[in-house]
Order: sequence, then C-alpha cells, then structure tokens
Amino acid sequence: MKHLTLLALILTLFGSGMVKAQEIAVLKYGGGGDWYSNPTSIPNLIQFCNANIGTKINPQPETVEPGSVSIFKYPFLHMTGHGNVYFTDEEAENLRTYLLSGGFLHIDDNYGMAPYLKRELEKVFPDKQLEELGADHPIFSQRFNFPEGLPKIHEHDGKRPQALGIFVEGRLVLLFTFECDLGDGWEDPSVHNDPEDVRQKALQMGANIVEYAFKS
Repeated sequence: MKHLTLLALILTLFGSGMVKAQEIAVLKYGGGGDWYSNPTSIPNLIQFCNANIGTKINPQPETVEPGSVSIFKYPFLHMTGHGNVYFTDEEAENLRTYLLSGGFLHIDDNYGMAPYLKRELEKVFPDKQLEELGADHPIFSQRFNFPEGLPKIHEHDGKRPQALGIFVEGRLVLLFTFECDLGDGWEDPSVHNDPEDVRQKALQMGANIVEYAFKS
C-alpha cells in the first residue's frame, strides 16, 4: 500500500505539472555532514547555465530532504559536503524511487565524504556499484568538450579526478565526482582565489552535467 500511495503521488505530480522541468534543488541529508557547504556554488552554476546553455533555472535553488516527496518536483538534485552522510531506510527507499522515476542526483565530494557516502549508497542500490565513467561518456561532450574526462579543480590528496556513476538500464541516474571538487570552482572567485581558467573549467563541466541530466 505504501508503494502504491507513493506511485500515485508521483503520477499526480507529473500529471498536474507540478514537476519543474528545469530546476535544481540542494539535498539536505543527515549524519552531521555540512550539506550546506559552498553556498555560492549552485547559484553561480545556475547563472552560468542560464547564460550559456539556454536553461531558465530559478536562480535561488530550493533545499529538500531525501525522505520528502518534494524531491519528485525536481529533475536534478545536488549534494555536497566534507563529512558524514546518513540515510534512514525510508530516505534510501525514497531516493531509489526518485532515481528510478527519472530523477538525477549529482554528488560532489567537497573532500572527506566518500567513505560515508559509499556506505549509504548501498542502502539506496544494494545491488549496484559505482562505475567509473570513461572519457568517451557523453557527459563530457555536451555543450563543452572535455576529451580527457573530469577536470581537476582542487588538489586535496593529489589523486586523479574520477567521475563515478550508477546506471539503471543504461541510464546514468547518479553521478559522484571525486578528487575534483567542482563545487569549489563554482564558488565566488574570492572564496578560493582560483584562477579564472580553472573556474571556467568547473562551470563548463557543471553545465555539461546539468545539460546531460535534463536531456536524459
């Protein structure tokens, strides 16, 4: 009965036009991690997308929680942070239903969240593993071309950047960007003092992710 009720709600949202065709929301998760980090990053990415790839995204993103039905109104969820991540079983089930229903989740490791996130993703998709995307994946050749794959924005441990994904029937439903820190590159220039060419790479890659997610 619970599953039928949720399915009915999803169908109602889609049928009523309440689903926002081109919108981004920030995911507020539990566990004590700083889900709110990089406060200027998503507004800056939205501004860049609206100016360069023809989107009309609300410049002020909403905040949603993983267990809420509100996530079904947004085709794109963004998640970031440095530390612990925790999903209840109900939240994991809600996220799984969201992703299977056509939603997209981008998780950008702001440094230190990877071990906690991978543990929690096992609740969301216990039968799937993160897979590394090759440089030939179409997410790297949307409006902007990245022939070598994910760009390196911040050094952190000096490891190579990785784009890891979860696929459902060939569709990329979740993207985890690791050892890259795109969100830091999206922030206001004064926050990290990144060179402009580095910021542009981060914004362009972010725009590719948004464009790919809205098309898929």
